[in-house]
Amino acid sequence: MKKKFTGQKLWKKAKKLIPGGSQLLSKRAEMFLPEFWPAYFDKAKGISVWDLDGNRYTDMSHMGIGACILGYSDPDVDKAVKNAVDKGVASTLNCPEEVELAELLCKLHPWADMVKFTRSGGEALSVAVRIARAASGKDKIAFCGYHGWSDWYLAANLSSESHLDGHLLPGLEPLGVPRGLLGTAIPFHYNNIDELEEIFKENKDVGVIVLEPIRHDEPKKGFLENVRLIAKKNKAVLIFDEVTVGFRLTQGGSHLLYKVDPDIAVFGKAISNGYAMAAIVGKKQIMDFAQRTFISSTAWTERIGPTAALATIGKLKKYMVQEHIKKVGNKLIIGYRKLAIRHSLNLEVEGPSSMISINFKYPKGNLIKTFFVQQMLKRGYLSGTSTYITYAHSEKSVRDYLQNVDSVFCQIKEALDSNSLERNLEGPQAHTGFARLT
Repeated sequence: MKKKFTGQKLWKKAKKLIPGGSQLLSKRAEMFLPEFWPAYFDKAKGISVWDLDGNRYTDMSHMGIGACILGYSDPDVDKAVKNAVDKGVASTLNCPEEVELAELLCKLHPWADMVKFTRSGGEALSVAVRIARAASGKDKIAFCGYHGWSDWYLAANLSSESHLDGHLLPGLEPLGVPRGLLGTAIPFHYNNIDELEEIFKENKDVGVIVLEPIRHDEPKKGFLENVRLIAKKNKAVLIFDEVTVGFRLTQGGSHLLYKVDPDIAVFGKAISNGYAMAAIVGKKQIMDFAQRTFISSTAWTERIGPTAALATIGKLKKYMVQEHIKKVGNKLIIGYRKLAIRHSLNLEVEGPSSMISINFKYPKGNLIKTFFVQQMLKRGYLSGTSTYITYAHSEKSVRDYLQNVDSVFCQIKEALDSNSLERNLEGPQAHTGFARLT
């Protein structure tokens, strides 16, 4: 490992000052490599990240948790933001950029008429659910997939702490979520239309359906169309959560590829290349209910978010970024699969090409993952079991990465055959799911 561990020292300090150590579970050092993960960055550019000790890493992992679709510190987006800062980011008056962005988002999504903005995906989902409940006049929500930290979502675990295991993370206790929300969030599995139909048969007061149009599995033929029909039949508001996948597959929401229109679509992350921005896009008859329930925040009116989003969306279109990401991502998927065969490893590789996930299919899969992260870190890579491909990734960067993966997969195979993985691990195993930090 590295000789200096400034990031780890700061991380230990942070855990005493900040509950959970950081503001985002996905950025906890324990989720990658306890005691050795660099934890903090000094600067980032393209796909390069420098830690507090000056070590440079190539990021083949989360890339800002999927937010930096153009790569870190994109010069065009940063230039637009710096200009906005120079002109002032807040005043008693509104910034005109939010009107321009709303118009652009409606143009990209012809089914939509109105837009409301927040600055993070989680709060945007909460806003969308509030509007949808107001519009439908019903409290209960049917959902599948991951949709953030809010009460409406975690309420699914009030009746059983395992309800969200297949959607979010194992071990999530709904502490602090009012018991009065018991039974208001009902999960169903992706691509299982029968489960959704059963929910509506047993619950006449379900007024909202929330799901991601796609995550790692493609929707089965007719699945999204039938979800749309069920929503219409039961006068429920259909929300597509595009926070993670939006703008990664096409110019706008992934649902555009499947030609199924929701009542509301929610965007974040890639919409602004790492700057705080999120959008709730919807049909007028639904969005009008935002004026009949109180939804308002000072931070949602600053100028940086809309400016960054306009610059990001403009560049995505100009350089056909989604096509580049698909090409490069497919190279990585093919490379992973070839290397798994070469080294006789039971490795599951899932797409889509813009956000790739791997899973070591062994009883000690997490141990293998931790060893993989450890060995790739030694080789100068921030790596893990998921990769968000960006415009800054090139075919060469993927080739270089795969050459190193080749060597590490060889080490994994040898360690598995000799039962020496645990001996070769230099620290504790990575955390899985939600665990309290000590």
